[in-house]
Order: sequence, then C-alpha cells, then structure tokens
Amino acid sequence: MAGKRASGARQPLSQRRPGKAGGRASVAKHVAKSVPKKLAKAPAKASAKYATKPTAKPATKPATKPATKPATKPAAKPAAKPAAKPAAKPTAKPATTLAAKSPKPRRIAREQLPAHAAELYRRLTTLYPDAHCELDFRNPFELLAATILSAQCTDKRVNMTTPALFAAYPDAAALAVAKQEDVEAIVKSTGFYRAKAKNLIAMAGDLVDHHGGQVPADMDALVQLAGVGRKTANVLLGNAFNINVGVVVDTHVGRLANRLGLTAETDPVKVEQALMPLFPRDSWTMLSHLLIWHGRRTCDAKKPKCGECALANICPNSPAP
Repeated sequence: MAGKRASGARQPLSQRRPGKAGGRASVAKHVAKSVPKKLAKAPAKASAKYATKPTAKPATKPATKPATKPATKPAAKPAAKPAAKPAAKPTAKPATTLAAKSPKPRRIAREQLPAHAAELYRRLTTLYPDAHCELDFRNPFELLAATILSAQCTDKRVNMTTPALFAAYPDAAALAVAKQEDVEAIVKSTGFYRAKAKNLIAMAGDLVDHHGGQVPADMDALVQLAGVGRKTANVLLGNAFNINVGVVVDTHVGRLANRLGLTAETDPVKVEQALMPLFPRDSWTMLSHLLIWHGRRTCDAKKPKCGECALANICPNSPAP
C-alpha cells in the first residue's frame, strides 16, 4: 500500500503528469500564436486602407486641375484682348478729333484792312439803312434793365417780358424794393431768371444809393453797377446817350469780325480793340447794329447764306465766287 498513492493525497509536482499543466501551456501557446496573426492582419488592412487613399487623391486632383485650368485661361485671354483694343482705339479717336476742328478763318492783309473796312461799312449801310437797337425802351433805365435781361436770350423774348416788368416797377426806386420771387416770376422766360432778378434788384439799389435813382452817362460809373459789364455799358451809352466810347461786341459782332477778315481775335475785348481803329468813332454804335443785323439775317452761325450775301465777293471766307 505504501507504493500506492493514498486516496485524497496530492501528488507531488515532480511526479505529476505533464498533461494538465501542458494544457495551460498549450492554451497560452495557442493564444500567443493566434493573437500575432490577427494583429498582423490588422496592420495589413490598415496599411491597405491608407495606401489606397494617398495614392487615389494625389493621382486624380493634380492630374485634372492643372491640366484643365492653364489650358483654357491663357489661351482665351491673351488672344482676345490685344486683338480688340489696339484695332478700335487708334482708328476712332483721330477721326473724331479731325472732324471736330474747323478751318481757321482767313484774314485780309494788314495794309488792305482800312480800305476793306470802309467798303464793308458802305455796303452794310446800303443794305440795312434802318439798322437800330432792337430792344424796346423809353428811357435809359428801361434800356439798362432790358440789356441785362438780354444775356443768353433773344431780343424778341426780352421785348415780350419787359412790358410786365416796367408796369410793376417803372423806375429804379420801385425795383430796388421788389421781392426776389416776384421779379423771378416775371423774367423767368428769359432764362437764368434767378441771377437776372438778383442783378436787376441790386442794380436798382445801386442807382438809388449812389446816383439818385438815375442812370449815369459814364463808362466807369456804369461798370460799377450790379450786372453791368463793358458790353452793356457800351449799349447804354451809344443808344440812350448817343456817346461812342467803344464797339458793342456780342456773339454776332465777334463772329462776323472773324469771317469778314477784320481780326483773328476771339476775346470780345480784343475784338473791340481791333475794330475801333478801322472805323470812325462816330460810327462805332452803328457798326455794331449793322453787323448784328447782317449776322441775324444772312451770316448765320451754322448755315451762312453766302450765295445771297452782298459781301460775298469781298469776304475772304466766302465759298461763293
């Protein structure tokens, strides 16, 4: 019995069979073998995922974008812009500039000017024996007011306006105390009515304050009045007082002085200075009337009637033979 193991007694470790203990070891080995395989497969899958994504994105995006954009944009823009702009601009601008320029008026030789001016005056007085100031007036005050209104307006329109103005304000004393809006309503049809109404009231106030309500017959005194310049003063002195101080140069006088070869100046003051030595002093006022009448009736600014003009054969700028 001694050789046999007593029931219930534990067998020493040295005598134990390796089967049971080997079972645990085999399990550990099985786990150790299986786990590395699974772990090895997982990185492979992960690497496969990450390997496909980087290769797919760079392969598609860089290949499509750079190929399409540079091919379309540079080819379209440089070809369209240089072809359109240089061809249109150089041809259009010079054509407009040259078309807008008008030929410079021809002049009479300096030594021939006195005889030329005398012949012009003779023919014009024969042509218009009744030439006169076409503004309606009864006294110097009315002529002064009418001349102020005639700026940028026809004499005909002024003559339609002044009867109501002088009925409401017959003299400087009455006009000096007028209300701005009342005068504006009367003179509105003459254009620039606010400025003209203001000048009329101020001019009347100057007459009352400095000249006893009377219009002075003096160039220096006249040009000190509101709304009065040298041209207006010349109109007043020549037609209301029969005093020839200068030549009235309006748009008609300036245009005809150029066309008839009397001067190449365009500034009204310089035109006046050029005309005065060519004509006798006592004819200065009438000279303005003659040139104005001829300018309104024959020598139009845009369409001069050269075929009907009595001055055509001595006019240096007339196309008529």
